[in-house]
Amino acid sequence: MHSRLSAHLIICAALIVALASVALAQGGTQSDLSPLQRLDVMRSKLEAMRRSLNSAISSLEPQAANPNEKEKKNPDDPRERLRGLDKEVASILSEVNDVRGKQERSERYDQTILERLEASVVDINTRVQAGMQATAGARSSAIATSPGSAKKKKKGRLFGLLGGGGDNKYEELTGTVAAGRDRVLFEEAAKEVRKGNHETGRLLFSTIINTYPDSPFLPLAKLAIADSFYLEGTTAALVQASQAYSDWLTFFPTDPLADDAMLKVAESEMRQMGLSDRDITHARKAEQRLKTLLQQYPQTNLRPIVEDHLRETQESLAMHSYEIGNFYLEPRYKRGKGGLKGAQSRYKEVIDKYPNFSLRDSVLFKLAFTYQQEEEPDEAAKYYQDLLRNFPNSEYAEKAKEQLSIIGLPIPDPDPARKNVAPPDRPGFMGSLLQQVVGRADVTVENDGILISRGKKEGVNDL
Repeated sequence: MHSRLSAHLIICAALIVALASVALAQGGTQSDLSPLQRLDVMRSKLEAMRRSLNSAISSLEPQAANPNEKEKKNPDDPRERLRGLDKEVASILSEVNDVRGKQERSERYDQTILERLEASVVDINTRVQAGMQATAGARSSAIATSPGSAKKKKKGRLFGLLGGGGDNKYEELTGTVAAGRDRVLFEEAAKEVRKGNHETGRLLFSTIINTYPDSPFLPLAKLAIADSFYLEGTTAALVQASQAYSDWLTFFPTDPLADDAMLKVAESEMRQMGLSDRDITHARKAEQRLKTLLQQYPQTNLRPIVEDHLRETQESLAMHSYEIGNFYLEPRYKRGKGGLKGAQSRYKEVIDKYPNFSLRDSVLFKLAFTYQQEEEPDEAAKYYQDLLRNFPNSEYAEKAKEQLSIIGLPIPDPDPARKNVAPPDRPGFMGSLLQQVVGRADVTVENDGILISRGKKEGVNDL
């Protein structure tokens, strides 16, 4: 009996730890964003909820009132239920906009309000989805029984929210429930996203999620919404794409497309990477995501792409540390302002963390120089010899040989495999100037989504 009780306690403890880990993972993803980005994500989700609710309300006719009784709101009326949810969403959205205004004006506010608002968004999103699913039948009946004139009058209201007008070709698709309609909705939504009508596409994908909870297209619709943000490509959209892919992974961690989604999280960060002499937050996040992908999916078919991305991301991170090291060494130490230790630590970081850095020969030479200045010739010789073994054709090779002769140590033979390696390419003046103008890191990232691509031809299914 005692052993059985112990076993139950161990299982309960394991479940608690697992749930805590999931919560921490989700919180960690959100905390990676700046306060403004967190507010933008919340605002986008709330605005999408309002559009879905308004389109659903527009497809419902109000219940007939008894003329002998005072008009009272019936809480069981699907239209009133959705209106109540819309008011709640509008209230939270107003609060989000208020906090966002304070953030933009650099006014002080209690930072814990962000966590409270995020919890409110999660809660209202769950209730909106439940409300949309619960009223799906009523919306279908309303469209089916409405007279032709009323139906004609309502045309254009669903997507009028997006600035459209006139006849609405998606009214029947979104207003009624029918077998196979989820597939049609998915294909139409994908077409809209490819045309650049991202908001329209997201509304159609949301209709699948809210109206067909048992549809096999539900996980695909959630993933396609993330794709729509990724294809939109603005800074704000990429922030939301990263969040949407991460949310999808939380719900579908074992899906065959999970490694693709994790790659898109990393690529969303890579597309936001600036130059190495600026903020490297996105480069660090991308590196972390790429390493995690290889750890969690060691057999992934995406490995060659991930490794290429990792090299490009680490090149930017290494260049950042290298340039800081140069700042400490050149303008400071050589002008008698100190900084030798700062330069040394940065060069050492590059050597230890980024073995494929394109300017590794330069880092080795400068690191060796710092040790010579500290009168540590043995340590300096180690890096001079490394340079000559692995970069025998480097522009620093002759200088390294001279320094080894001064130290009194032999010059090593080059590694046979590296003997004919050409000197590393140095960025030219025009190339560097152009990159400064563009202001973006030199990375190669696919701009297409997982399910939806820009260049897809008409008539070709996305499934």
